[in-house]
Amino acid sequence: MPKKLFLGALSMAALLTLTACSQTDVIGKISVTSFDQVLKIADVTADDQYQGWSLNAPDKTARFIFSRDFKVSAPHDVMLVVDVQPFLDAGLDPTKLPEGMIVDSMIMVGQDLGETAFPDSAKASPSASYQELVKLSRSSIGYHEALDHYGVDLGNGNKFEWAKDMSKNDKDIVFVLDPKVLIAAGVDPAKVSGWAFAQVEMKDASGKMVAVDKFLKPFNLQ
Repeated sequence: MPKKLFLGALSMAALLTLTACSQTDVIGKISVTSFDQVLKIADVTADDQYQGWSLNAPDKTARFIFSRDFKVSAPHDVMLVVDVQPFLDAGLDPTKLPEGMIVDSMIMVGQDLGETAFPDSAKASPSASYQELVKLSRSSIGYHEALDHYGVDLGNGNKFEWAKDMSKNDKDIVFVLDPKVLIAAGVDPAKVSGWAFAQVEMKDASGKMVAVDKFLKPFNLQ
């Protein structure tokens, strides 16, 4: 192949690769802009105990906490902390839960995303910290087609989700708990006050749509 044609082919391949990368990262990019809109109207506070930012439910019964520095946050880099009382009232036996899941009369679920230290600029605001989270752990961000939500995977079927467009959605934020471990510990899902127990359509590992049971606590912030 002539040198000019060879170089041209390489340039076209590089362009196609860059275009594909840009397209595949649309979820990461739009999740940032949509999360920024949530941050503008949600109750968000600094959480010095866990070295992160806390996005608080309007009724104060649940919090989504995300790290401002993977190097120092503990016990998780992203987590949900929710009031345990409704689950106790529904039959929960805390001794049957995994160790560390009950902390200060709250249920805590989450996962670690690494040990990378954030630059000072990424610690300055909730928005900057979330952008760094996307940069360092893009695989933890997903899109839920059924609800038109973006979300952070918290491990073991737990999630925090928010609307792609709050003006077109009546569920601006949703706290999502996987019910299996709670039901195994005695919870009657029909008796958990303040949480909906429902089947939600989600993609499995192969991309197939499946219906799965979840505890949902949605809020309209507007």
